[in-house]
Amino acid sequence: MLQSDRLILRQWTEEDFSPFAKICADKDVMHFFPKTLTEQESHDMARKVQSLIDSRGWGFWAVEIPNEAKFIGCVGLNVPKESMPFAKNVEIGWRLAKDFWGNGYATEAAKEVLRYAFVELNLNEVISFAPLGNKASQHIMMKIGMSDTGNNFNHPELDASHPQSEHVLYKINKSQWLEHA
Repeated sequence: MLQSDRLILRQWTEEDFSPFAKICADKDVMHFFPKTLTEQESHDMARKVQSLIDSRGWGFWAVEIPNEAKFIGCVGLNVPKESMPFAKNVEIGWRLAKDFWGNGYATEAAKEVLRYAFVELNLNEVISFAPLGNKASQHIMMKIGMSDTGNNFNHPELDASHPQSEHVLYKINKSQWLEHA
């Protein structure tokens, strides 16, 4: 479990699966993803994330606001699929319910996740990526000290003609994080 000033990042419970499915079915939340997810796809994803946290101790943690909201989404670390051009790296990412956007929660949770990545896991670098048009995620990346690498890439799982095929790649290394922390 991780904790910031306003948030708890924790292992998933079965009670998180239904609100996560609502998040993944929300067209606004999923605007920069290839598609919304069915309830079954969301539950399968949540179980996989839960299993990864059980086996390695980290992943996309469930995020809650103590005494206010039991589950608002997830923020954490992941190893990208092997098809990605940077598959050996660890990425940071987030997905929050729309009702909780604009409150700094993703940034706050991501800062705690970076602390964990660099202090607890002793990683040398963390990356993040998003479709070129996803300015909100890029803004969070910059707020947590990440820099645009300038190495945009076409997502290997999307057709090159897909409007969200081109992605930006951001990164931060441990010394940059220490300067920004």
